[in-house]
Amino acid sequence: MRVDIWSDLVCPWCYVGKRRFEKALARYGHRDDVQIVHRSFQLNPAAPRDTTSSRREMLMHKYRLSPEQVVEMDGRMTQTAAGEGLDFKLEGTLTGNTFYAHQLVHLAQTHGLQDAAMERLYRAYFTEQRSLFDQGSLIDLATDISLDRDEAAAALRENRYADAVNADIDLARRLGATGVPLFVFDGRYGVSGAQAPEVFLDALRKAAA
Repeated sequence: MRVDIWSDLVCPWCYVGKRRFEKALARYGHRDDVQIVHRSFQLNPAAPRDTTSSRREMLMHKYRLSPEQVVEMDGRMTQTAAGEGLDFKLEGTLTGNTFYAHQLVHLAQTHGLQDAAMERLYRAYFTEQRSLFDQGSLIDLATDISLDRDEAAAALRENRYADAVNADIDLARRLGATGVPLFVFDGRYGVSGAQAPEVFLDALRKAAA
């Protein structure tokens, strides 16, 4: 069975959803028969590349929220993440364009390190407040998962995986996806959002049957 997971690397619910899915997978009796493919999605593809802005200001503008409402929303998100064993530090976080970061995940996939890349980038952004938006920072993070620095630098500089990222995004649109995370089980069953582990476990069993 193959499970395709669409996500954006600055999406907090995607990180939470990944953890909840992993809990379901741990309870599934045929874990070794499941192939997981992480696919790219951009929540803000129009964001300028190589520049950043305040994440909270972006949320205020996008959802027409007050500063107090955004702080309250972040507090709830941090608490939800803590329930999954994740340590979110959202105050002062910047946001930007994730196109380069998604390309790095595709490079990692060619080395069998896709999940490690997802984990490293999620932790870098949500816990360490590291940038995922400039090539220098991404190259440093690539070396943390044993990718070759020169290869990573060349891949990002030359946009080697741009077509792969765009193909993922296009497929998500053709499936009707408007947000992430999105989990598709064997191309047949779709689960949208960071659902409870029981929902993912049920989808795994249905797809297997």
